[in-house]
Amino acid sequence: MSAIVLAILIVSAIGLFAGLVLAVASHFMSVPKNETEVRIRECLPGANCGACGFTGCDGYAKALAEVDGTKTNLCVPGADAVAKKIADVLGVEAEDVIEQVAFVRCSGDCINRKDRHIYEGIKSCAAAQMLYGGSGMCTYGCLGLGDCAKVCPQSAICIENGIAHVDTRKCVGCGLCAKTCPNHLIDLFPDVRQVVVCCSNKEKGAVVRAKCSSGCIGCGLCARNCEQGAVSVVNNLAVIDYDKCVNCGKCAEKCPVKVIKFADFSGSHRF
Repeated sequence: MSAIVLAILIVSAIGLFAGLVLAVASHFMSVPKNETEVRIRECLPGANCGACGFTGCDGYAKALAEVDGTKTNLCVPGADAVAKKIADVLGVEAEDVIEQVAFVRCSGDCINRKDRHIYEGIKSCAAAQMLYGGSGMCTYGCLGLGDCAKVCPQSAICIENGIAHVDTRKCVGCGLCAKTCPNHLIDLFPDVRQVVVCCSNKEKGAVVRAKCSSGCIGCGLCARNCEQGAVSVVNNLAVIDYDKCVNCGKCAEKCPVKVIKFADFSGSHRF
C-alpha cells in the first residue's frame, strides 16, 4: 500500500471518528427547546431592529415565553397582526400596538442650507460628522450621505437635494435609522400625529437664518396662535406638546419659515 493511500485512509478514519463524537455530543449535550418560544419566534417578522427593547426577535420571543408580564404589543414593525398571533400562542388577550413612523427633524437641504466646506471623504454621515460636524454651517442638520437609508429594511428613506426623506407609507417604525443617525435627527412618533417641527437647531433666530433659510427662528408665532396651548418655544426651538395638540394645523399655517409641517404621516400598516 502506498504512503498516499495510507494517509488518505488515516485522515478519513479520523474524520469519521470525529463526526461520530460530535453527533453523540450534540445528542446528549443539546439544550431542550421551549416550544412556546419557537412558536412565538415564528410569529415575529425577523427584523431584529430592537424596537421592542430586547436583543432582536429571539430575545423578545424568549422573554414572552419565560417572563410573566412581558407585553405582547412591543413589536412595532409587526403591528396589530403580530400582536394578535403572539396573544393566540400565549392564550391571552391581544394588546393594541401603537404604530410609529420615522421623521427627520431637518429641512436644510442643499438649496436652503449654507455650506462652509466641500466634503470629499467617505460617503458616510458618521465619517462626515467627525470632520468639523459635516460640510454645512448648521451642525445640527442632516448630513445627507444616507447612513439611515442604508440600514432601512423597507427602503423607506431616500436622499433628495442633500437631505434624508422618509416615505411613511413604507415605514414600519423599526427605528434602525434613528439609531444610525450621528446627529440624532430622526425620531419615531405615532403615525396619527399630523404636525411636526422640521428643525433641530437651538441657536438664536439670527444665527439660524445666517446658516439655513428653512430653520426655526424661535419667533413664537406658532405658540401665540395655538388655541390649545400645545406649542411653546424652548431653547429657541418650537416644541409641540402632543397631549394637547388637536392637529388643527394653525401653527404650520402661521410659521413664517414653514418649518412646521402639517400632513398625513400614516405608516405602512394603514395601507
